[in-house]
Amino acid sequence: MKRINLTIIAVVATTIFTFCGRRTDGDDEKTANKNEPSVVAVPVFNQDSAYNFVKTQVDFGPRVPNSKAHENCLEYLSDKLGKFGAEVSIQKGTGTLYDGQKIDIKNIIGTFNPSAEHRILLVAHWDSRPFADQDAERSKHKTPILGANDGASGVGILLEVARNLTTLPENTGIDIILFDVEDYGAPYFYKGDKNENSWCIGSQYWSKNPHKADYRAEYGILLDMVGGLGAKFYKEQYSVRYADNIVEKVWSKAINAGFDGYFVNKRGGYIIDDHLPINNIRNIPTIDIIQYDPSSENGFNRHWHTTKDDMNNIDKNTLYVVGQTVLNVIFDL
Repeated sequence: MKRINLTIIAVVATTIFTFCGRRTDGDDEKTANKNEPSVVAVPVFNQDSAYNFVKTQVDFGPRVPNSKAHENCLEYLSDKLGKFGAEVSIQKGTGTLYDGQKIDIKNIIGTFNPSAEHRILLVAHWDSRPFADQDAERSKHKTPILGANDGASGVGILLEVARNLTTLPENTGIDIILFDVEDYGAPYFYKGDKNENSWCIGSQYWSKNPHKADYRAEYGILLDMVGGLGAKFYKEQYSVRYADNIVEKVWSKAINAGFDGYFVNKRGGYIIDDHLPINNIRNIPTIDIIQYDPSSENGFNRHWHTTKDDMNNIDKNTLYVVGQTVLNVIFDL
């Protein structure tokens, strides 16, 4: 993703919600008992499981589009979503890179409770950047990165969320979309004419060509760089602009869950990320939960787009905080 003054969104948490039945005069005792309010526990997010999902992706190597590691990871992710109960499809398309070359797109889509009209969209990107163009060693600037935090962390959290959707009420549907070709934007060393829309290619394609005609969701949540050690999440300003009510919903739950040590009650800057096409093209209010480091030169963590974006920087506690927050939000209906 490309920075314009980064900032980050906060996340949220609750533990239970209720469904209230309505009883009319003359209902028999059996019907009354059936319609009494019931309490459904929000699943507990397993940080060890999420960590393993992240590690498995990284173990394939850099998931640069059209590479062998990319294909192997595609099979793994689609298989996992299917085993967790999703209807899985691979959306194939073609995009244009920063230098005008064409590239294949493979968005992975997992649909839970497909018949439900009330839908929530959860997204992350599963590709990794082909250039370590922010590395301290210039000799590595054309080296593909592992993308443990930048890509794999969001996907790992969503896989663990997917594993916990068996108790989702039938009237609520979840669509998990793992976008391809998010991180193939122009590196600093490219000096030719540039396609200015070379970031977030997979989400641009899906937003113009959704997997279901006239697809709608009540709201969306994007996870990006959500596993870093000591991560802080600020309210990203495009998210506030397009989906302020969702930001506040997530934020209030984060505070209630005691996650304010991770989620800072301040706005950061603006960031070009996969939520922008969803907001601008698909018109689905979508927020971006992404790490922000105000002490760094670019606003991102110090391993961003470097060869050091590996498992050494993935923290189970951060995965838990973000993952539990997402579960708390989507189960609060």
